[in-house]
Amino acid sequence: MTHALLYPVFVQVALTLVLALLTAGARFLSVSGGKVKIGDIVLGQRAWPPRIQQLGNSLNNQWESPTLFYAVIAFALITAAPTAVLLPLAWAWVALRIVHAGIHITSNTLQIRFMSFITGFAVLVAMWVVLALHVMGG
Repeated sequence: MTHALLYPVFVQVALTLVLALLTAGARFLSVSGGKVKIGDIVLGQRAWPPRIQQLGNSLNNQWESPTLFYAVIAFALITAAPTAVLLPLAWAWVALRIVHAGIHITSNTLQIRFMSFITGFAVLVAMWVVLALHVMGG
């Protein structure tokens, strides 16, 4: 059952790959269509059209708090932490990341996006608390 903790990781990786492909495709079409010149974006992202910045921002977001998710899962596997507690939390976190990314690349309504982020962050903190208690023998 411990390996079941890897399934939400696979879904999170898939989300990141989908966002990477969407961003790369949009950027390629923008450059090949002449909307953006390579010289304008070689040193930064500000010259991309807003839609491409929106996709890129969502992709960049997958390198931030998800690193803490990957770490807690790895440590949980190493320490044989309680999967029965961590697995539903991991799935909740991934579901909230999907919701967050969906909002980020569509309406981008900040209030709703923030609520999905902060709820997911609270789930992530709970995962770390569960792991810490397990490691400390509690």
